[in-house]
Amino acid sequence: MYPHILYFIQRNYRRIHSANIKTPQPILLKGHVLIMEFLGTNGWPSPRIRDASLSEKKLREAYVQTILIMRHMYQRCNLVHGDLSEYNLLWHNNEVYVIDVSQSVETDHPSALDFLRKDASNVNDFYKKVGGLSVMTTRQLFEFVTSTIIGNTNEEEYNAMDRIMNHVETTVTNMENATEHERRTQSQQESVEEAVFMSQFLPRSLNQLADYDVGKIEEGDVEETYAHAVAALTGNENVVKKMKENNSRDGGSGSKSTHVLFASNDEEEDMNVGDDEKDTLQDEKSGSNDGSADDDESEEGEDGGQYVKVAMTPEEVALAKEATRNMRKANKKAVKEANSEKRKIKIKKKDKKRAVNKTRGNKKK
Repeated sequence: MYPHILYFIQRNYRRIHSANIKTPQPILLKGHVLIMEFLGTNGWPSPRIRDASLSEKKLREAYVQTILIMRHMYQRCNLVHGDLSEYNLLWHNNEVYVIDVSQSVETDHPSALDFLRKDASNVNDFYKKVGGLSVMTTRQLFEFVTSTIIGNTNEEEYNAMDRIMNHVETTVTNMENATEHERRTQSQQESVEEAVFMSQFLPRSLNQLADYDVGKIEEGDVEETYAHAVAALTGNENVVKKMKENNSRDGGSGSKSTHVLFASNDEEEDMNVGDDEKDTLQDEKSGSNDGSADDDESEEGEDGGQYVKVAMTPEEVALAKEATRNMRKANKKAVKEANSEKRKIKIKKKDKKRAVNKTRGNKKK
């Protein structure tokens, strides 16, 4: 193997190891040889996860450790493994160790999110099909890894994980109590959502956001995963919150999805509140904005704060779009009329040429 490739492998291992993620420690790189820490007992190497023959309890622990490794690599090391599966995870001293990071890429790599989706799918497939566990959907795992809304402390990460897994267990229970037709329908829906998510475009940089996308983002009219991707790029959690507000206003159209969004602390308290109580809470929260409900944006504060966009009803949004279209039509018509007037007074080419030639003739005389 070429020395410069070994250098990048050693660099990835060092970055992961320094972030307190379980991985063999790189010891020495010399020429074409990279010396690594040996993981094993009495000279016998530790087994891969697929060969470890773990109990259901140990498999559950391994699954939790695996998804935390994925998140910590992404959040702490800015790395995506790129080839994560049961073949690249070792079971050593009752803990999961990640290996084979030679193909790992930076999170700003153009294909980083595509690689991460595949990693999430591989991990879930193994623990679900081979281990027989109830696991997150690929979409849930992807967003758990990339979410900037979840804090990076152990408590915040475990709380977020518990919320997702509680939802997973509830879904499994409902499926067990459902009829055969309902199970089939739910399974088809999950398959469609999985296929859509795996093929969905996710922006990797702000340069990939077109003007149309920016408009949709401001209105909150985007897919959940797209909103989270933009939030991760910009650090703007309002993108996700706006999208949630739209879903709630549309009657909770996303409630049947197998996907769970990560709520902020205030939103967690409202999760078990009824619709009538939610309306009351919303009125109380917006009570300080009396008299400004008809404005698209609030006035700038005395401290020079930013403009705050006020949520509009679907009718107000439709009227605003219609007004914008009418304004564009009027502007287009005005430009067209102005160009028409210019053409009327514009000197024809032949007349201009004749005048030029006449002027030249006068100069010769």
